[in-house]
Amino acid sequence: MTQNPKKGEQVAGRDPRASNLEKDPDDWVSGDDPMTGAQASYLKTLCEEAGEEFDATLSKAEASKRIDELRVVTGNDAGSDARG
Repeated sequence: MTQNPKKGEQVAGRDPRASNLEKDPDDWVSGDDPMTGAQASYLKTLCEEAGEEFDATLSKAEASKRIDELRVVTGNDAGSDARG
């Protein structure tokens, strides 16, 4: 019987840095899907703060990259990851 790892435990042979949160958006399986509601909401806020136009047609991957760019522009890049 296989045990699921507890929170904070590593799975043998698995690099913890290879989580979905750290994958390049270009490598996401669902990257071509429309951006999520959370991404759209956060991106709208960042666009307003940066004085830039919001593009509602972005894919998940494109929105993630745009969020990363705008977080730098607006100074909201304090180390958390909001890729969605």
